Amino acid sequence: MSKTKKILIVGAKSDIALAVANKYASEGYELQLAARNSSELDPVVDDLKIRHETNVIAYELDILKYERFPDFLDSLACLPDVVLCAVGLLGRQNDDQQKFLNSVLVMRTNYEGPSLLLGEIARRFEMRGHGSIIGISSVAGDRGRASNYIYGSAKSGFTAFLSGLRNRVYKSGVNILTVLPGFVATKMTQSKNLPSILTAQPEEVADKIFAAVKTKKNIIYVRPVWRYIMLVICSIPEFIFKRMSF
Repeated sequence: MSKTKKILIVGAKSDIALAVANKYASEGYELQLAARNSSELDPVVDDLKIRHETNVIAYELDILKYERFPDFLDSLACLPDVVLCAVGLLGRQNDDQQKFLNSVLVMRTNYEGPSLLLGEIARRFEMRGHGSIIGISSVAGDRGRASNYIYGSAKSGFTAFLSGLRNRVYKSGVNILTVLPGFVATKMTQSKNLPSILTAQPEEVADKIFAAVKTKKNIIYVRPVWRYIMLVICSIPEFIFKRMSF
């Protein structure tokens, strides 16, 4: 059996996921890529194999079909050393707050599915005695705001889940990393006019993730300025905050 380290990337079609895949492949990792429609990963798989001369396998996984998670994990060629969950759905706040099923989809995609999957992976890592889990959360989860509270509340739940999971598995040798990227220049945000000083590139996120996993960090803000921005936002008293609009 190959002793080459492996990373499983869930939500592998996202820009951040692809940047992480390239980073880890360049560091000698074999890749397990999972997406809802795995056939859409075929060009990505071919490119990664040629570019990095490493083993890349695509798997099919729907993050909302929880009952299939154990079978999916059993189907992997082997349990990976590192798992990244890059699944996310930003949604549209104005539409979602008017349509119940829109809210359901955003909440399940950003919180329920990722949490249940990573919980099962953590259990398997515990039994083995090592492994690293990376969850992409959001600064939007640090405090609810009118402009994105449906998405933000789901990410808040995900952040809390990762925190509790980290606390639970600490003694078993499993590390849990929570990533709070802030703005990232991706397909999901291309329609927004984002300030460059606050906006990371996917490759920057990937580099920070790789370094943080290597040093077993717990939580990272990809651009440190976000830590201070959110500290200020979270410090505003509620009686003032509720009157603000941003």
